[in-house]
Amino acid sequence: MRLSEKIIKFLREGFDTLLYFLVMVVKEDFRNYVGTAGAENMNPSQRLAILGNGPSLKHQLPQLIKQKEWEQADMMAVNFFALSEEFYTVKPKYYVLSDPMFFRKAGSSERIVALYNALATKVNWAMTLYVQYYNPEKFDYATAIGNNPNIRIVPFHSTVFHGFRSVEFWCYRHGLGAGNWGTVVQNGILAAIQIGYKTIELYGVDHTLLDGLTVNDDNRLCRIESHYYDTTPANAKPMYYNATKPPRPYTMSEYLAETAELFRGHEVLRDFASSQGVEIINRTSGSLIDAYKRNPMK
Repeated sequence: MRLSEKIIKFLREGFDTLLYFLVMVVKEDFRNYVGTAGAENMNPSQRLAILGNGPSLKHQLPQLIKQKEWEQADMMAVNFFALSEEFYTVKPKYYVLSDPMFFRKAGSSERIVALYNALATKVNWAMTLYVQYYNPEKFDYATAIGNNPNIRIVPFHSTVFHGFRSVEFWCYRHGLGAGNWGTVVQNGILAAIQIGYKTIELYGVDHTLLDGLTVNDDNRLCRIESHYYDTTPANAKPMYYNATKPPRPYTMSEYLAETAELFRGHEVLRDFASSQGVEIINRTSGSLIDAYKRNPMK
């Protein structure tokens, strides 16, 4: 790299770093909520299993239950896992919600109401619920889960960091900032690193995000989404941003750009985990993630 390019890169990253901290001043704060809350009675093995909601979990979860994996490793679940029967068998110590549909009126639905009701009435074990600090509509999570005393609510920062890599990792170590994560699992991975887990295993994290893409006759980008809890074959449905009202449809270029950033985010998490002496193992057969060590569950 030529000297002029190095200077331009330094100035650009310096500006981005400064802008990040200015945004944090206005939008969030500088408290390390995740690190301060710490782990939920961490398993001595310091091993955490994160359950994604990809279709492969339908085959992996029965094996995990048969092996009573929750007795060997701590468990983290995401999104709508609480609506499954397996939720009450696995009894995850950690739960992560990050999609805007969980705290914005524009994304509200009966299914989301049912999820919060399940957390409110069914969780009778100690569980940490991670939610975004950024909450422009002041959604009351405590009320939504019926002020369940078994659940502690811990916010995580979600302002995307752009700038110097060394400052980026400093922020992550201190519970600040985020990469441009595209999935809830990535927020879970970062939280797991921040609270001290040394081995993180991923199940049901297929990330087959390019499968089933179509464009209908109205030029709307559609996709067949498949989750482990689906009971009937899915049809291709138009894709929308959940945080806008009315919902705004995705374009192909926007979706592909977001997907590329999502996979880049896994590379950032891999590098940050390595800097902290943490190993991330992808145990999802057929997963499109190429950033982590693979050891698919047979």
